[in-house]
Amino acid sequence: MDVTEIRARIRRSGSAEQPEALVADLVKAGYATNNRADRNWVELLDELRALPVEQRAALADELTARYQSTDAAPHAREVALTLLGVLSRDLPGDRLAAARLKRLDALGRVHTLWYRERLDDLAEAELAAGRALAPAVVATFRRSALNGYDDGTVALAAKLTEPALNVGEEWAELALRDAEQAADAADWQALLRLATTATAAKPTRRWEQQARALVEALGTDRVRTAVLPWLALVGRRTFELEGQEYQPDVNNTFDPYNANALRGLAWVLALLPAHPDTARALGALAETSLKKLPGVGPRNPKVANAAVIALARLEGEPALAELARLATRVTYKGTLKLIDTALQTRADALGLSREEIQELAVPAYGLTEVGRTEQVLGEFTAVLEVQGGKAVLGWRNSAGKAAKTVPAAVKRDHAEQLKELKAAAKDVDKMLSAQSERLDRQFLARRTWSYAAWRERYLDHPLVGTLARRLLWTVDGTAVGFADGELRTLADEQVHDGAEVRLWHPVDHEPAVVVAWRDWLERHGITQPFKQAHREVYLLTDAERATRTYSNRFAAHVLRQHQFHSLAAVRGWRNRLRLMVDDSAPPATRELPQWGLRAEYWIHGEGEAYGVDSTESGSYLRLTTDQVRFYPIDAPENSAHCFGGEYSMGLSRRTWLGRRAAVNSLPLADIPPLVLSEVLRDVDLFVGVASVGNDPTWQDGGPGGRFQAYWTSYGFGELNQNAQTRRALLERLVPRLAIADRCTLDGRFLHVRGERHTYKIHLGSGNILRSPNDQYLCIVPKSAVAAPQTGFLPFEGDRMLAVILSKAVVLAEDTKITDPTILSQL
Repeated sequence: MDVTEIRARIRRSGSAEQPEALVADLVKAGYATNNRADRNWVELLDELRALPVEQRAALADELTARYQSTDAAPHAREVALTLLGVLSRDLPGDRLAAARLKRLDALGRVHTLWYRERLDDLAEAELAAGRALAPAVVATFRRSALNGYDDGTVALAAKLTEPALNVGEEWAELALRDAEQAADAADWQALLRLATTATAAKPTRRWEQQARALVEALGTDRVRTAVLPWLALVGRRTFELEGQEYQPDVNNTFDPYNANALRGLAWVLALLPAHPDTARALGALAETSLKKLPGVGPRNPKVANAAVIALARLEGEPALAELARLATRVTYKGTLKLIDTALQTRADALGLSREEIQELAVPAYGLTEVGRTEQVLGEFTAVLEVQGGKAVLGWRNSAGKAAKTVPAAVKRDHAEQLKELKAAAKDVDKMLSAQSERLDRQFLARRTWSYAAWRERYLDHPLVGTLARRLLWTVDGTAVGFADGELRTLADEQVHDGAEVRLWHPVDHEPAVVVAWRDWLERHGITQPFKQAHREVYLLTDAERATRTYSNRFAAHVLRQHQFHSLAAVRGWRNRLRLMVDDSAPPATRELPQWGLRAEYWIHGEGEAYGVDSTESGSYLRLTTDQVRFYPIDAPENSAHCFGGEYSMGLSRRTWLGRRAAVNSLPLADIPPLVLSEVLRDVDLFVGVASVGNDPTWQDGGPGGRFQAYWTSYGFGELNQNAQTRRALLERLVPRLAIADRCTLDGRFLHVRGERHTYKIHLGSGNILRSPNDQYLCIVPKSAVAAPQTGFLPFEGDRMLAVILSKAVVLAEDTKITDPTILSQL
């Protein structure tokens, strides 16, 4: 029965016709419209609600009978129950209370309700009967109301004041329990409710006044010690929810109602006296909130922004340190802008540059000398020491004997100091990673330091010194490294003073000098925190001289788009995800303000089949790559269609009526060698990590086998610069392996002789061929793989090196392999 016809019948007859016939047609029409999508249906429900009480009561009785009929279909019962909720408002009696309650309880496992489902009428009927909704059901209506589509749901949610937070998230349920169990529960509940009103980008003056009053009543220390454990649980759920078809994974996103409360709690923390734990918790909240999810992007940038705003308002070294750390970790543009603004504000207040404030913001975390501190706790001494890129907490008794675990007496008598030491070790780990990344970016920053400032902020800094002392520098043009407690030249002559210091880069030196420094590092047993002496150098090739203004060195590759996108952001490139839509996008770009240049890597979406070559949300799964070009930094932006095609600035070659003129790309020969090398190194890294040729499961060539030729050529082809560096390193490492007598380097491969077969491991992709006939052997490495012990390693961070070495060890003893997936291929 058509909804329009039913409405006309009601208007003609005033519902005077028999209730049985009208109800039958209403149920059919409700099912046909899926009970939500048709505006005529919504208007029909409004007309039914406006009927006189006697007529609504007659229809309600008929709906009750139909629901209870033994031959009623499930969908008919569902529509009948919804219609009953619409009609029975203000009617005497409580029809189908049990069925209504059962239907409402089922909503507690739903993330949000469909627009126009009118399930708010069922909830209103339950409330009218004097019964509260279950907390999980309250959460569903609150989340649905935030969409703002349905006035009825919005009005209902405004009445649902209990509980103060939505259940379903660990942090929120802990907060509710803590508030309920407190002696001053009313004040804690008021604080939580105030937090949920944090819907703006920044707190208003009135909001802050209310928050300060509550904090004063509760006590600043109590608020901090209560809120910080809540924040530590953010991102974890207590039960799963069902999302709608169009929604991404709702169980990894934040509950949007509770997300407002998280923003409010971050603002509250900014009102408390500064404390290291507070800064630490806000920094962790920002990172948790920016964790990227498929089809979503960052979990909740608004919460991350609130955490950064709170950090910016906190005084003291710990908050500044967290901002500086986040500046090296965060890639989300909006949040990064807030961090940059906060750091620049601090820098301006102190009359320093942005770079200087980041350097001065790195705390010592209790380290009293470079990479080390000791603390006496009763009869034991705690030793916090940086070993490589990790902080290690060890113990000695009064006799100097090392203890393997934390002594029981320390746990019992010095619990607070132990907690602080463990927290310091975690902080050191996080900051070491952040500072290593920051230092790795300094090659293109053109930074120079006065010798005194450099020694204070780098070489002799208790934390940064553990990195700086493993790097090479130039002092007044003389290359130096740190060994045996002193700065030393290549000839091991000591250097005690100077005027200007720079970070050393191999592109500025002859190959023989670079090799000599590699030998020097090995002789002194120094493992660098990232590639420096072994850093790949990309010099201009004859092919690039021929093309003149662009490089095709990394063209015609197929990359996993989302992996490329994340990696590009980490390396300081700006990129936009390609969507399978009729739209254009700029290339991946890296701006180099110190050089007045902009580098571009031209990329395109790959494929045409929606759902096969794209995610459900429409973003391409893969990209194809093209040229690398350089432009003046202020040149107009290029763009190309997401499907592919030529990049262009879309501008005329001359200005007209104020329009900007298009600009030609710069000759590669005019690009400084350091810039060219570092940009091409980034691009090589993108290809080396994100190429589908690195995936051992793609031996069939991916969707439709159309990448078979590319996968084979990449997975077993010529070595790129990165792989050539790896090969040179393996020439030194392989003889030190326990399986050295079974290994041989030959061209592009590490040959490994097992008992069953002989194997060839490609030094670029890690893919394996086995005898006879070079048959492909698929071994998928674990996400975290450790290289076998080889003694000295010259640098950290080459995961593929670890993969190759671990595969070699396994294959050299192939008779001990027990993995059925591998055995089936042998």
